[in-house]
Parts: sequence; structure tokens; C-alpha cells
Amino acid sequence: MKRRDFIVLLGGAVAMRPLTALAQQPAKMKRIAIVFPSAKASDISVSGPPRYRAFFEELSRLGYVEGQNLKMERYSGEGQPERYAELARHVVNTHPDLIFALGTSLAVDFKMATATIPIVTVVGDPVASGFVASIARPGGNITGATAWVGLDLPGKRIELLMEAMPKLSALSYLASRQLWEDPRGGAAREAAKRAGISLKAVLMGGAFNELEYQRVFRSMEQDRADALMVSDEAEHLTNRATIVELAAKNRLPAIYPYREFVEVGGLMAYSIDLGDQYRHVANIIDKILRGASPGDIPFYQPTKFELSINLKTAKALGLEMPAMLLGRADEVIE
Repeated sequence: MKRRDFIVLLGGAVAMRPLTALAQQPAKMKRIAIVFPSAKASDISVSGPPRYRAFFEELSRLGYVEGQNLKMERYSGEGQPERYAELARHVVNTHPDLIFALGTSLAVDFKMATATIPIVTVVGDPVASGFVASIARPGGNITGATAWVGLDLPGKRIELLMEAMPKLSALSYLASRQLWEDPRGGAAREAAKRAGISLKAVLMGGAFNELEYQRVFRSMEQDRADALMVSDEAEHLTNRATIVELAAKNRLPAIYPYREFVEVGGLMAYSIDLGDQYRHVANIIDKILRGASPGDIPFYQPTKFELSINLKTAKALGLEMPAMLLGRADEVIE
């Protein structure tokens, strides 16, 4: 295994001072491996997207200053799931104090790679995925936050999309085969059935990259769907600009899983509050670095949700957004 086989950025690039004098800094230098499925290395910093900014600012408030008492090692799976297991073994062999791995696929591989190094993750449903027996008492070496709050989320997104598009009858669902075949896919199918619309999965192949997204969108041209729903998978979030651009090119209205899609031109999103979620993850990491056992720390379950709408995109698609829908939105981009 050659270290250059993976994108790795050592800590020290981002130095932050505590936001409060009350924060007590840990005395010993701690080393965290941050592993993302496909994020750009430049994103994973206090100057990156809001969720990362919230994460690093909360760590700073808790007394962790990168380059002083905290060393961050950043890794990316480059959107190639077939490489995640190899990447997990490589990271484990560097023996960090803690691993922060985002996404269900990565978490599965890290669970198989180590039973001793603490792992903090953000996954869909940790119980359904087999990581833990209980959200309240995970046991073992894994804890974190859930990105899936029950099986009603697809139904809520379909409901919102139907408010914006009353004549909606056929919907495409962009997802991986793994998600489509697990309970989340089942929830989406059931929600579409209740709503009286057809739902067809548009499944990603082996990689999450621009060429694969182009292939997927070409296949959707034959389906003649009225709109698109995008799954919550972390790889989509990293590739949000590509997805939004292809949806616009195909004049396909879409509802997305996170606000960041809307900020780059997506039509609408109904999502958990990622900033709130990542602040809680930072607090979980703090507890573990100070000696708590991951198995004793409950998975954080999001309680804050937000509806975002991009009016400029709606107008470009010829959609007239109902006033009641706009009134319920947490953010409207004009």
C-alpha cells in the first residue's frame, strides 16, 4: 500500500482559536482521521461548506486547535466505493486516536477493519444497517449521528414536490443499488404508492463521478419522468453541483436531501439541519477523546429540519410556487 494511493491532507492547514475562554484545552496532541466518501479535500475545513464550518467551530469552542493540540488527517474515497475497504484498512493501520467516517458504506468497511479504534460516523439507520443493536446504547467502538429520521422522510419530500407540481405522476429516484434495496428504498416505494404516483429507481453504477452521473441522466431521458428525487447519500452531496447542473440541462424539477443543493441552483430541498448535526458530532468526538467509551454514547438523532426553495430555478423551469409552500420555507433564494 502506497500512501499516495489516497488523497491525504495532514492537519495544520486550518488553525482556529477557541471561541470562548471557558474552553479547556486537552493537554495531549490528539490525532483524528477524517474519512469522506468523495469530498474534496479543500471542503473539509472551517472555510468549507456550512456543515464543516459548524464542525470545526464547535471543536474550537471545545478547546481543540488544529496544529496545536489537534492533528487532522483528511482522506477521500474519491467516490469509488470499491476502494473504501482498502482505504479503511490503510487508515486503521496508521493508528489514529479516532476515526470520523461519513456515510453508511464507509462505516461498514471501518467496522470490519477495527474493533478497537473509536469510530464516529454519520449513517442512515445504524440499527437497520447492522452497526449497532441500539441507538441509545450502541456498544462496541462505534457511535455518531443518524442521517435518517424514520421512514417518513421520502414521503415528506414527495408531498412537498407534489405541492409544487400538482400534476406530478411519474418520479425518478436517484440512488445507489444498496440504498434502493434496503429499508430506505422500501420507504420511498411505499411513499410513492400512497401518493398515487409511479416511482422508478435510477441506480448509480460502481462510481460516483461526473461520467456516471451523465450516464444516469441520459437514461432518465427515456423514462420521461416529471421530476427527480435524490437520495440522502453522502456521495451525492459532494457531487451536488454536477447533479444540479444536469437536472437544469434536462429541465427536470428535483427535490434534494440537503439545503446545499439549493444553494448551488437546485429547485428545493427538505432536510435535516446539517450544521446542527455536525456540531453534535464534534461534541461526541470531544467526549471520546476525553475518555468516554463510544459504546456508551447514544447516536444523535436530528430534531431540526429545514425547507429550502430556489425561486430563480423555479422560474427557469416555468413553475409557479404556491404562496403557502413559500410561506413554510425556512430559506427562499431569489
